[in-house]
Amino acid sequence: MTSATDDLPLAADFPKATVDDWRKLVDGVLKGAPFEKLVAKTYDGIRIDPLYPRAKGVAPVVGRPAAAPWQIMQRIDHPDASAANAQALTDLENGATGLALVFAGGNAAHGFGLEPTADAVAKILKDIHLDAGIGLELEIGPQSRMAAIHVAEYVKSNGIDPAACGIRFGLDPLAAGAVWGHSPYTWDEIVPAVTGGIKGLAALGFKGPFASADGRVVHDAGGSEVQELAFVLACGIAYLRAIEGAGVPLEQAQGMVYARLAADADQFLTMAKFRALRLLWARIETACGLAPKPLFIAADTAWRMLTQRDPYVNMLRATMATFAAGLAGANAITVLPHTLALGLPDPFARRVARNTQLVLLEESNLAKVSDPAAGAGGIETLTGQLCDAAWALFQESEKAGGAFAALQQGLFQSKVAAARKARDANIAKRRDVLTGASEFPNLHENETMVLKATPIALAPYGEQKYKFDALPPIRLAEPFEALRDKSDAALKAHGARPKVFLANLGTPADFTARATFAKSLFETGGIQAVDSQAVDSQGFADSAKLAAAFKASGAGLACLCSSDKVYAEHAEAAAQALQTAGARLIYLAGRPTDAEAALRAAGVTGFVFAGGDALATLQDTYRRMEQA
Repeated sequence: MTSATDDLPLAADFPKATVDDWRKLVDGVLKGAPFEKLVAKTYDGIRIDPLYPRAKGVAPVVGRPAAAPWQIMQRIDHPDASAANAQALTDLENGATGLALVFAGGNAAHGFGLEPTADAVAKILKDIHLDAGIGLELEIGPQSRMAAIHVAEYVKSNGIDPAACGIRFGLDPLAAGAVWGHSPYTWDEIVPAVTGGIKGLAALGFKGPFASADGRVVHDAGGSEVQELAFVLACGIAYLRAIEGAGVPLEQAQGMVYARLAADADQFLTMAKFRALRLLWARIETACGLAPKPLFIAADTAWRMLTQRDPYVNMLRATMATFAAGLAGANAITVLPHTLALGLPDPFARRVARNTQLVLLEESNLAKVSDPAAGAGGIETLTGQLCDAAWALFQESEKAGGAFAALQQGLFQSKVAAARKARDANIAKRRDVLTGASEFPNLHENETMVLKATPIALAPYGEQKYKFDALPPIRLAEPFEALRDKSDAALKAHGARPKVFLANLGTPADFTARATFAKSLFETGGIQAVDSQAVDSQGFADSAKLAAAFKASGAGLACLCSSDKVYAEHAEAAAQALQTAGARLIYLAGRPTDAEAALRAAGVTGFVFAGGDALATLQDTYRRMEQA
């Protein structure tokens, strides 16, 4: 009889699986295609293999205290101070454990934000017990930098103990300069202003942290994980040096700096990035002669991944991003409401953002295990690769003279531009899929509700004395959304969208795959597909019937859809018939073949196929329609 503690491996009766066995099965599926087909690469050129062995001898990356939940932060960005206060109280009453006060002009304002005056701050914070264990993070910009002072004055004037308040003041002139592309001051002029503010806040009894190293700036601009990490390191060490240079002991300055990162829907890369930052910052602390302490990392779900079209998919993206950041040890997470790209989110969108975190914490219990990725071969490998590459780029910025000098020289901007160019190309070719925008569009979606509010008007940001290339925030779906906007404008003006007639040839087995592809492609640009068959779901075999069906459809464009075999027999005649029937533009679903010249001579304008530049094709289609 065995005891309950005996080892009873369930796989004991089966032969041990090996990598070689797996490779044999994979090779059978690849059918002669190279194994490299299964290998992916990040925008930093980091290799991602399809299979990794368990990583042995590794320790968990220290982040949040064991089993401690992250702070559930909620954006407060309504321009009306009283409305913002009502939002804040509702959020705190319904599960939020922290508030992100987003002031107008801040790096993450995205069009709205709070008024940065003392009166507005007092209204916003009314009846909020700042000493009751809630987190408060300030999102400020150059024009709203006084908001930090107003918050501190509010605390003191209301008799609240500053040491009992968990306020992250978010002072970050480097990120602000990167977003705006200029600064009215040199770094030598900035340092005393920032360190003076930090020392003043600390003298009042606030425990901080005060200075933020904000990697979201790079991520929002289309940058890569390595670039985001390196920017955080460059800014973080710049602030650490500045604070120490102002006479603050390094051991005390260590706790005055924190980091902000973006979390996106790439689960494994997001987890690896957050883990890597902790290891990298510990390396900096060690180099400074400090005993490493866990860096406070605040996460926002990524702005650039939000879409205006089919915005409910943003809920799924945010869930995955929150899942990844939470498992990777983020101390605080802010979920951007799914309608933020459309305007100021309404109560429903705010509730969903809040409840996304509550469900993951309270029902999925994600915080109960510290660093569950420890020992996972793939994530451990990615973490190490990100560390190596980010450290190398950080060293480049140090050689350039530090973060401010690196921005002046365009070091970060040039690398971000290259990553964004590569990313844009993959989005245009629909290799990087944006569901609802670049794939699986819904031309009949209902209007999404947002609040009506007038943004705060701010004074210009100082003299543009020191200029450099800016890193403005972007959303990846914007080019496709611009085409959808044109379609909406046509619908409003003429009562109908642009239409493309899917000229299906042969049997359903011949045309269904390519007709489905063509419909998705054209409708991502707002061009409504008219799917019409001749009889009983069969394709057209008679050119005259094809032409008649095209005329009856009311479409101005046509796309031939079928197999290569059917194209060889019928495509030229079909194209000629469609051209005669009045089709202004005729496309063929499939790659060009040796018959391309003959097909173009018959009237085919272009070819649409997987891997082709769908965005360029759609933009050219609109240009041609406007010229007709």
